[in-house]
Amino acid sequence: MPTYPFVTIDVFTARRFGGNQLAVFTAAQGLSSAEMQSLATEFGYSETTFVLPPQNPANTARVRIFTPQYELPFAGHPNVGTGYVLARQAGNRPATLRFEELAGLVEVRIQYDGAGEVTGAEIAAPQPLSLGATLSPEAIAGCAGIAASEVITDAHQPVMASVGLGFLMAQVTPEALTRASPDLAGFRRAVADFPALEGRLALHLYARDGDRLRARMFAPLGGIMEDPATGSANAALAALLLSVTEDAEAGYEVTQGVEISRPSLLRLTARRTADGIRATVGGECVPVLTGEASLD
Repeated sequence: MPTYPFVTIDVFTARRFGGNQLAVFTAAQGLSSAEMQSLATEFGYSETTFVLPPQNPANTARVRIFTPQYELPFAGHPNVGTGYVLARQAGNRPATLRFEELAGLVEVRIQYDGAGEVTGAEIAAPQPLSLGATLSPEAIAGCAGIAASEVITDAHQPVMASVGLGFLMAQVTPEALTRASPDLAGFRRAVADFPALEGRLALHLYARDGDRLRARMFAPLGGIMEDPATGSANAALAALLLSVTEDAEAGYEVTQGVEISRPSLLRLTARRTADGIRATVGGECVPVLTGEASLD
């Protein structure tokens, strides 16, 4: 009877039972796409990853990422967490891992403490910043249960931003961020009213105090009412914030997950390059569980 080992960890936290949960199947050869999807649905975490041999032996692994409902081309905390797990298993203190993913090649830089123990990782998003559809403050308000007047448009309109996976970015007041709650009917109206969303909407709200940010991410149409920590969204946010300045680079810290009792801390950078604005996201991780799954 074949079994498939897995590890669960908490990502973007230094304390167990905070941050964002992740399950990593470290030897997923033999699993079909349907079985991967079923396992991700069974765990019910924001994402579950499946590690496969790389197509190019120069890379570390091919990594597939599934939410409870569908496969993703790229995501932040799954890459940070998978890098952490594989570096701990490697035993030879790798400095960098390279993952083949649907969105492209993802470079993972491993972080160590003074004793040489793996503490976390930082990833470089696979694509430069791209911008897409804009939504009205009224649509954002309908999705998040806040007033349209609490959506701040001084720096940018609510806009789809991606560095590998798209999120609708909207700045709101600190008070509105605390009160916000995903309204499923509002999300359904938004995707009906804005065909450019192609039926999907992951809403990333943030409030700003200089280089310190607070964020919340709602994606109820994808089975995620609220995500504790969203690396790909915050990397895109860092790139978006840099894009509305004249600066060459910037760094940010984001706190997320406080409202759902899973506090997370993400460290971000964004910089202008020859092919556009590139971003990184990193943080600490802690192991939680180990086990194995059998599908027979």
